[in-house]
Amino acid sequence: MDSVKIVAASQWYETLRFADDITLIQEPWIKPFYRCNMWHVRGRDGDLLFDSGLGAVSLRAQVALVTERSLLCVASHTHFDHIGCHHEFPARAVHVAEAAILADPRREWTLSDRYATDEMFDAFPAGWDAASYRVPAAAATRVLHDGDIIDLGDRVFEVIHTPGHSPGGIALFEAHTGTLLSGDLVYDGPLIDDAYHSDLGNYAGSLRRLGALPVNVVHGGHFPSFGRARLGQLINAYLDGRRQPGCHLATGATS
Repeated sequence: MDSVKIVAASQWYETLRFADDITLIQEPWIKPFYRCNMWHVRGRDGDLLFDSGLGAVSLRAQVALVTERSLLCVASHTHFDHIGCHHEFPARAVHVAEAAILADPRREWTLSDRYATDEMFDAFPAGWDAASYRVPAAAATRVLHDGDIIDLGDRVFEVIHTPGHSPGGIALFEAHTGTLLSGDLVYDGPLIDDAYHSDLGNYAGSLRRLGALPVNVVHGGHFPSFGRARLGQLINAYLDGRRQPGCHLATGATS
């Protein structure tokens, strides 16, 4: 690491404002395959944060947006790159199927034993040491189930259970705007269905369910956002590929 760039904490995060009071928070020094999209949604009565990143740099200390108002921090699932700063927020939510992992995020359960390496970075956060990296425990204050509602006052998101990538994966759908926060089930990049607790049948079923929604925009767990037509293309490509003997679409290391 002596020959590579070290990034100050104040420069670690980047925020990009989207329409409908949605803001992308990302860690631009992490390579795209590993870089989690954190989605902040502003509501009348409170805010929502969908995923919290790697956790190598304090999110609350560096991104003022997440400290301005009452906020619920929701985990799309419990892989390390999505829950690293959950412990920084007093109100935390996760699907019941992965509540035990959020409360006890062991390296082998969060995939950090395999993927939290120096290879993730284009530049390093100060103090980074892959061997000592751990996700802090952050027991949920709210356990989510399929069909639950997250109400921000003037905005309502439905919890959609999307097992496949992981048992407790969820997406959040706002019917009024057609906004889908899809987590890691679908994004515009190689889809990962071969983690230790992935399930191919569930993955296909969850994709079909999302494909039936009246979606206008998809904000995924990785890579750029896209619209309904691209969502259909991604789903069909996955399902068509799975029908071909010997075809394996899950390449790369996104978690």
